[in-house]
This record gives sequence, structure tokens and C-alpha cells, in this order.
Amino acid sequence: MIVIPKEKIASYKSKGWWKEITLNDLFQKQTASHPHKLALVDAPNTLDIYGRAPTRLTWQQSEDRVVRYAAMLVRHGLKKDDVLIMQLPNIVDLSIVYLACARLGIIVSPVPTLYRDNELAGIAKQVDAKAIITAACIGKYDHSALAIRLQQVSPLIKKIFCLGEVINSAKVIAVEQELMSLTDDDSAALLKAVDAANVSADDIFTICWTSGTESAPKGVPRSYNEWLSIARLISEANEVKSGAHFLNPFPMVNMAGIGTCFFPWILSGGVLVQHHPFDLSLFIQQIRDEDITNTSAPPTLLNLLLQNQQMLKGVNFERLKTIGSGSAPLSEWMVTGYQEQYGVHITNLFGSNEGSALMSSFSVIPDPVLRAKYFPRFFKQSQEGSLTTDGFKVRIVNPETEEEILEAGKIGELRVKGPAVFSGYWRAPESTSRCFDADGWFKTGDLFQISGDHKEFLEYFGRLKDIVIRGGMNISPVEIETLLMAYPPIADVAIVGAPDDILGERVCAFVVVKTDQQLDLQSINTYLRDEKGIAVFKQVERLEIVESLPRNAIGKVLKTTLRNELI
Repeated sequence: MIVIPKEKIASYKSKGWWKEITLNDLFQKQTASHPHKLALVDAPNTLDIYGRAPTRLTWQQSEDRVVRYAAMLVRHGLKKDDVLIMQLPNIVDLSIVYLACARLGIIVSPVPTLYRDNELAGIAKQVDAKAIITAACIGKYDHSALAIRLQQVSPLIKKIFCLGEVINSAKVIAVEQELMSLTDDDSAALLKAVDAANVSADDIFTICWTSGTESAPKGVPRSYNEWLSIARLISEANEVKSGAHFLNPFPMVNMAGIGTCFFPWILSGGVLVQHHPFDLSLFIQQIRDEDITNTSAPPTLLNLLLQNQQMLKGVNFERLKTIGSGSAPLSEWMVTGYQEQYGVHITNLFGSNEGSALMSSFSVIPDPVLRAKYFPRFFKQSQEGSLTTDGFKVRIVNPETEEEILEAGKIGELRVKGPAVFSGYWRAPESTSRCFDADGWFKTGDLFQISGDHKEFLEYFGRLKDIVIRGGMNISPVEIETLLMAYPPIADVAIVGAPDDILGERVCAFVVVKTDQQLDLQSINTYLRDEKGIAVFKQVERLEIVESLPRNAIGKVLKTTLRNELI
């Protein structure tokens, strides 16, 4: 399925920014080039989080497993442009499912393992999902039961594929059993299905999910060309070399995991090592044991490690030369410390699922003090044969007048344009119309200014959009507010992000309680969890009971005032 306007495709291809190269093309090329080299690695704790021993696959073994997965999907009737919801932890099978679907043109809609009934039901309805693949148990949670409940409210879901030990085999398809029972007829059917799919580099590969100022999550469809464009940008910024070893600590369901690790892994032909859930000692152990060359980590973690350098003993910094970081401002002390003490370049990353991508790399800003604070305003166009930064542009705009700001020191909204930027939200023309300006620039909702001291740089100043970013996960305040307004004890409520040294922000609720009613944090979260079925990371972590909410003349809650009370 192609949703990108034809004129946009033609323009980008005429400039050489996009090619007719799919994910499957790249994967098969890498497999043919070095079939017996290591490709995919599970985390050592896979048995604890998923129930099977860790797996290590070569490129050829990965190809064999992709073939089996693809044949299984064909056997059960999935075809090009069908949507498969995928809710899996970071295990090697996550990458295998992506690759199997890419071969068949099946659209993958990946969701975090923390999502529950409330989130999944809305997503399944939006995309008309035909199937879901999950694990019988992730951690201590019964995900097979969750999938069965989802099927009951989403009748278009005909198939539930389940990894691990399956109990209710009458309602779910046991994946491992299926993979072992494939026949020659299945292989023949797969060849026909691949030929019939005729997957294009402009077809949708994924529909990821983002929360912003609206209560319902919005689907972000991205084609292979859009993913490859952003992956090349990130690979250049993170100094990725051929055969790189990636350690992925982020859920591989959005830009943080797919854009920074999965696609760069395919491009480099190296090794993708998974990590889930985050465990600091295990993370460091994997860096040592797997000879990691590239990884990403939140700023607070990098600060912690630099303050406790004994934890970094044994890390091969001759191999690990670049670490990406973002989601919160970087410390000048931290970026400088890694560069001066270990020769490690911290890349300052700022992006979104939609494709806004500012990257301060060592090659662009060698000075670590400047790199911690600023992002490049201008991008050098690449030389012949390279497709990295071609076509990516940024500008700062006054959101009230729509005039471009060219003067230093004036704050405005960041707008971006280019082959890495998506073309619009899934089946949401109104949201799409609001997020692009008349000239086709994507409105990021992020506030920047041209630096007064360094006019070639941009400086971040906060968000225009009303969202809470908790540990890199976007949370819509409107979604939580809407649910809580239905809770009987609450008369009025406003959700804001409370500053947090570890996660960046935590969900804080300012609540006006009805007369003669009682309310506490536990009762709020019991209601959200048991009656509304929201994900754990969206639950309220701080409660402020107030007599009234501050509002302006037209009744809008003054959230800036509320945030100031939390400082």
C-alpha cells in the first residue's frame, strides 16, 4: 500500500534521495555476502522475560527463520497490505517478524509490551488489524489472554500467533509448533505470495504510534524509503561502520529502536544485540561481552556511569566510539567527560516518529560543550554516491504569524521537510492537515531559536505541544484527563509532567475533588488500571489536590502555572 503522493515520490527519486530498494533486498544482500557471520543476539535474561533460552543467529540462520515465519503467515491467509499488530519484547524473533512481513508486504503495527486493553483496542480498530503476534507471557503478564480479549472486541482479528508455551491452543496459534510443521506446499505457496506481493520501496512498512495533544494515539505510517532515509542520517551521525555491533536498549516499536538500531543494522551488515527490560548491570555486561560499537542511552544513565566510572571497567572503548543520547537536555560535563576521558563521541539526538531529526554529531560539532547544547541549522548536502543528508531541511517559524524567523534570539516552532519526514497520519486527514503548513513543512511542536552566539546552530527551548515525555515515551495528558473526568470523586483535573531526574518527567495530576468525596493516588490508579485498562507507564505518579485550576479568560487551563508549582 502506497500512501505517499506520487509527485513526492517522483521528485525524491529524480533527485536520487529515494531508490527502489526494499528492506528485503538489503537483508538478502547482506545474507548472501556473509551468511555465516553473527547477525541477531538475544539478551542473557530472555528466559526470565519470555520463557526460552537466549538465541544467537547467523545471517543465514536468520534467513531460514524468516522463510519459516513468512510461510506461516501465508498458510494462515495473511497477504500484502494486511495489518499485523506485533506485541513482543526485544528478542530475535522481533526482527524476524519485521523481515518476514517485509518480504510479503504485510504492514506491521508494533506496540509496546506495556500496552493493555485500552490502547490495543483503539489501535486495532484504527488499522483494521487482521492478526496479532505476541508471546504467551512477557514477564509475569499473560499476553495470550490479552490478545484473546482484543479479538473479542476487534472481530476483524482472525488470527492470534503466540510464541512460548501456549495453554489455550484452541484460540491461539502456537508459533514454534507451526514453524516446525511447514511442508513443501507451504514453501511453494510462499514463493507465489512473494511474487504476487511485488513489494515496492514506497509501500508502507510500519504503522507506529505516537501520543500528543489528542487523546487517541495517532498512527504514523512509514515506507521503506522513509525509514532508510532516517536510518542513513542516524548512521552518519553515530559514525556507524560496516559490520557494526549494535546494543538496542529501547523497545523496538518506534523511532528509538527501529531508526537507531534495526535499519542501521541492516545497512551495516553487522550484529543486533537486544536488551529488555532495562537493567544497568546487564547493559554494561552486554557492552563488554558483545564487543559493542554503537548504542544509545538516556542522558541520566550516561551521567550516572560517568559519576561511577568503576562500572565502566572492562568496556572496550577502542570499539565503542559513539553513543547516541536524547529525550532530555545533555550535560556539557557529561559530553565533555566521555570525549576527554574515553575518546567517546556522544551524539545529541532530537527526533520523533514523524521523522523530525536533528543530530549533533562529532563530525558536525567537534566541541563537546557546543554539541551538548546546540543542533546544526544547516546540513551539508552529501557527495555523489551518498544519500545521507540530502533533502533534509529545517527552519524556525512564528506559529502565530507563520513567518520564518531568521533573527537570532527569537523563539519559534521547529519545522522540518525532506525524505525522512512522513507524509501524514494514518486515516486522520484532519490531524494531518493541522500538522503540515501550507508549504508542506511538518510542524514539530517543538520550540527552538537561532543561537545568538553561534548563528549556525539551533537551541532547544521546550514544547509547544502539550505532552508528557516519561522515559522517552510520549503520554497524552488529554487521554488521562478524559478518563479521570469520568471518575466520580473528581470534579476537575489537569495532567502535566513533573520533572524527574531519572525519567525526565512523571505524570502529575492536579485534581479538584468533589465535595464530601475522598481521593488518593492509589484509588486513582486502581480505577485507571482495573476499569480503564491503561498501560502502567501512563498511571499517575504524583497527586496534587487543589481547590481550583488556574484558567485564562477563555477557560483554558494555565498549565505553565501548574508546572511552575512543581519546580
